[in-house]
Amino acid sequence: MIDASLNVPDPDDILAALHFELPPERIAQSGAEPRDSARLLVAGEQPEHRIFRELPDLLRRGDLLVFNQSRVIPARVMARKPKVGDMGGGQVEVLLLREEEANVWSAYLKPARRAGNELWLGGPEGEGHRAEVVGVQEDGARLLRFAYDIKPHLEDIGRLPLPPYIDAGDSDERWRERYQTVYAREDGSVAAPTAGLHFTPELLARLDDLGVERCAVTLHVGAGTFRPIQGRVADHVMHAERYHISPETAAAINQAKAEGRRVVAVGTTTVRALESSVDAAGQVVSGEGDTQIFITPGQSVYVPDLLITNLHLPGSTLLLLVAAFAGTETIRAAYAEALREDYRFYSLGDAMLLHNIRP
Repeated sequence: MIDASLNVPDPDDILAALHFELPPERIAQSGAEPRDSARLLVAGEQPEHRIFRELPDLLRRGDLLVFNQSRVIPARVMARKPKVGDMGGGQVEVLLLREEEANVWSAYLKPARRAGNELWLGGPEGEGHRAEVVGVQEDGARLLRFAYDIKPHLEDIGRLPLPPYIDAGDSDERWRERYQTVYAREDGSVAAPTAGLHFTPELLARLDDLGVERCAVTLHVGAGTFRPIQGRVADHVMHAERYHISPETAAAINQAKAEGRRVVAVGTTTVRALESSVDAAGQVVSGEGDTQIFITPGQSVYVPDLLITNLHLPGSTLLLLVAAFAGTETIRAAYAEALREDYRFYSLGDAMLLHNIRP
């Protein structure tokens, strides 16, 4: 149980104070059905327990919802090494991370040490898609070079890369729909921006009728989102994620801020994209790039006024991000409440609504 009475300003102490023990059965293995029937904890001095479909009751006309429209690609692919004499090529699991340059992808391989210099994805030698191993990155990821664009073939040879704490089972078909947001548009993520999994077309229509506006950014979520902090917070190196903000989205956000209307970020990935694009004057600047932004308590989050997010892993960078956004005491109390009230945790679990504590 989280002790809500502690007051510790150091990030390492904050991370330790936010630690909690979670029974395995509280890790959601399937999303709520329908999607918007998930629970929603409104954090604050007096926590409110809501259902996600009640979100319109908590927003108001003129609020601007900002979504991450990245789509999860079927990035987990089985590959084989070439034959050696009469020996069949061994099997290697490939998790494609992102395209670093034209037809060159970073990827985690399992097992990596015995992967060799050549792999055939989706089939044996001569039948699959040939990849040459051309380098190794600092985190151990391999660089795979293909002779052509592999992306169009992933729908046939790949599976969705679910988080390691979810038992995917044998069926990939149901995850193709369930582990995507209903508004996903841009291929590139290897993990879903999960706060958005709670939205349905019907809920979006109700928000439109209320006069809540919406726009989208793109941040392609990497596998590093599941990597816990090991050692000191100050020594943690964030994984890089690619993002893009269109001129139309930047203009919509800047106009809302200028008019005193609230900006509501859907998910921590949206926060990271927005905070990576804000200039010294507090304006969101359109463009694209890689971000390794690491938001911890003591830092202000400038752009969003509210945040919709799921319940995160202990020891994670995301837990520090939400503590920076809503305040350590608020997060500690909210997680203690969620534990008491049997909320479902992690990617397929329930949601929270947080208010920004910036001055």
